[in-house]
Amino acid sequence: MKIKKMALATTAVTAALALSACGGGEATGSAGQAPPAPTSSAAGQQVSADHNEADIAFAQGMIPHHRQAVDMANLAADRAESDQVKQLATAIQQAQGPEIQQLQGFLAAWGAPESGDMPGMSQEHNMPGMEQNGMSGMSGMMSDQQMQQLEQASGVEFDRMWLQMMIAHHEGAVQMAQTELRDGRNPEAKALAQKIIDAQQTEITQMQEMLG
Repeated sequence: MKIKKMALATTAVTAALALSACGGGEATGSAGQAPPAPTSSAAGQQVSADHNEADIAFAQGMIPHHRQAVDMANLAADRAESDQVKQLATAIQQAQGPEIQQLQGFLAAWGAPESGDMPGMSQEHNMPGMEQNGMSGMSGMMSDQQMQQLEQASGVEFDRMWLQMMIAHHEGAVQMAQTELRDGRNPEAKALAQKIIDAQQTEITQMQEMLG
């Protein structure tokens, strides 16, 4: 009789262990459903699948915004007179280049296009400044005419123009990032938005002091 009881107990323990193994340690919600699993982007970064229209609009708008900042920074190499301007331009290149890749990774992980008319983007998520620049979601972007003027400048004139334009450009990026913090859902996108705010507000202060 004792042997039979022990056999039954062993069977129960084995069944419990099997059920535990099948669970695989997945976290489930209150309704017993597992949260969306993170996906790996083309850049190998882990990106949560949880996102909304504001997250997509943020990434789609910030990519060309960052690209223009990098273009402006590239001009400083042979046009700027101030070493401070050249050093800041290099820092902007080094920071925003990898952020462009990160933003592209977000969109790839979400199955969203990198550019275009931002399908599914509602009016409430339009970024400030889109009307004056003729571009959707790109607050603070320089016009083609402004970029041509910057390309034609050099020396002290270039330094002054570059700082003024880059301050406006950074202020636009901060506004876009603040919109993402307010309306976005994806944790990685919101973390990047906060990083952009912190870095570019610091650089705005630095450039205002350089102008003064």
